[in-house]
Amino acid sequence: MTRTAVPARPTKGNSAKQALEELSRPGPHTALRGDLGMVGIPGIVFAPEEGLGLPAVAFGHDWLQPAERYADLLRHLATWGFVTATPSNHRGLLPSAQGFAADLRTALDVCVGVRLGDGRVSVDSRRTALAGHGIGGGAAMLAAAKRPRLSAVVTIAAVQSHPDVVESARSLTVPVLHLAAGRDTIAPAPGHADQIAAAAGGPVRLRTLPKAQHTGFLDGRHWSDLLLAGHPESKTRKLTRALVTAFLLKHLCEEDRVDVLVDGKVPGTVLEDLGED
Repeated sequence: MTRTAVPARPTKGNSAKQALEELSRPGPHTALRGDLGMVGIPGIVFAPEEGLGLPAVAFGHDWLQPAERYADLLRHLATWGFVTATPSNHRGLLPSAQGFAADLRTALDVCVGVRLGDGRVSVDSRRTALAGHGIGGGAAMLAAAKRPRLSAVVTIAAVQSHPDVVESARSLTVPVLHLAAGRDTIAPAPGHADQIAAAAGGPVRLRTLPKAQHTGFLDGRHWSDLLLAGHPESKTRKLTRALVTAFLLKHLCEEDRVDVLVDGKVPGTVLEDLGED
């Protein structure tokens, strides 16, 4: 019989620096990789080796980017107990924002509705999130506005590629984390993420990585790096792994041991004041 597994718990009582080091490293679960092609959507999926009632995250890629450039982050989340999936279509010069959002919702539906890992992995529909980088962050916001029973949203260097992104932000009441890059020339900070965060209809956190570039969050090399005038940054990816993992553990798993990375001062980042009560 398959035992019920839960996402790993970080060590209690860590300082921000200690928590950052812990959550930026792989968790205790073995991550397995699969293919979304079984439902007609190109893309990849990662999951722990086994576990029932797990949380799940669907992730949207940026303009022109292959899903493979996010495999490091998605695999990392799987080692901490999350099922993760990213569709790899809508990579043309003029992607459909609404079509991309629809595919993100479908990817999440696949995670919830299909037993993975030869039936040893299942997802709890009450513990799901949408996330994305660049235009994928905007698509995640659009998808979230039409997704019931969602637990959280995460955007990374979000781009307002569609006018309804800000309107979607107003309609959301679930917790949202926006990560912005201080040296971003594609979605400058302050800029896109600030406007989306300011329109939030629910609890929101905007955290800026002052030294990060727009493409610093990516893994590996791609011809688009020349077009976007950037490159992957190991420190940016390390911070992102820890911050995203902490936020999702907090809001999908009710884990309070990560509060220092969700609401506190984290080295290498600035938690922006949005004038909340």
